Amino acid sequence: MDLPVLPPVEPMLAKAVDEIPAGLHYEAKWDGFRAIVFRDGDEVELASRTGKSLARYFPELLDACRTELPPRCVLDGEIVIAHDGRLHFEELQERIHPAASRVRKLAVENPASLIAFDLLALGDRSLMAEPLAERRAALVRALAGAGPWVHLAPATTDRELARTWFTRFEGAGLDGIVAKPLDQPYRPGVRAMFKIKHGRTADCVVAGYREHKDGQGVGSLLLGLYDAAGRLQHVGVCASFTAARRRELAGELAPLRLADPAEHPWAAWTEESAHEASRMPGAPSRWSGGKDARWVALRPELVCEVAYDHMEGTRFRHTTRFQRWRPDRSPESCDYGQLEEPVGYDLAQLLADGGAPER
Repeated sequence: MDLPVLPPVEPMLAKAVDEIPAGLHYEAKWDGFRAIVFRDGDEVELASRTGKSLARYFPELLDACRTELPPRCVLDGEIVIAHDGRLHFEELQERIHPAASRVRKLAVENPASLIAFDLLALGDRSLMAEPLAERRAALVRALAGAGPWVHLAPATTDRELARTWFTRFEGAGLDGIVAKPLDQPYRPGVRAMFKIKHGRTADCVVAGYREHKDGQGVGSLLLGLYDAAGRLQHVGVCASFTAARRRELAGELAPLRLADPAEHPWAAWTEESAHEASRMPGAPSRWSGGKDARWVALRPELVCEVAYDHMEGTRFRHTTRFQRWRPDRSPESCDYGQLEEPVGYDLAQLLADGGAPER
């Protein structure tokens, strides 16, 4: 490649804030794989947030970039899989597979799209030192003929519209709002943007834990919710405890440890067939990288309240945050019915014709 901006490039990052700040540029926060895209003629690279290549996992996007992007450019965006009116992050995860034949099959069945939201270079010119306002205008012009697989991220400078998006787009699987100063250059690796994510709480059954990687205390709590059939489903984990609290938790949970794990609702977690009917910890994952998935089974009698941003299917999308113990709640009362369901929103409406008009 011979571009004015060459890999590796760290993406510009965002810091979390509670409210949508005033006077900025606003976009939806996409729930996919962040990627810096480099195109120099037929050469295309998709670089992940950590600098690793994603190209082999999304062959259909390489072809899309060759036909829908300018001949020589570098842009920042998000790889997503969208169908049936919403995003599907789990299908993105399935792409990280060692077998090229499997990747090709999935690429045909559920092709990925690229949502572009920043332009770092065009032709022989680097735009990284230019303010966002100029980079955005150049991006709009550059993608005027794009589609159907490369999309311009909808944007606005109307704070009230951004607040509307924050609520409306969640039903399509989006993650919140990103706010960016219009006068700043592109700052690789710097948290120079702001992200506002959805936040909710849920009461969950603590059904087990994993030891911390240093062997000192509890690393994460395994959380469960009861489904309509009365089965305790594994829905995610709660982590990020201090070293002192990890050791305290190990002592507090010791009386609940099961002498015979066979009595636990998730006793069959090592059997692959069991994961097809129920969600259990320790399910095979291509993302585990050989990580020890063993866990300590507890009697499912303890309830805690956790904070979460949103669900991916029947599981928490990200690690939850411990809020407090709930001795007033019975484990049986912790079911999916307590979870707030966002109003559905057809993602096709958002992406049609380049998305919503800028304001």
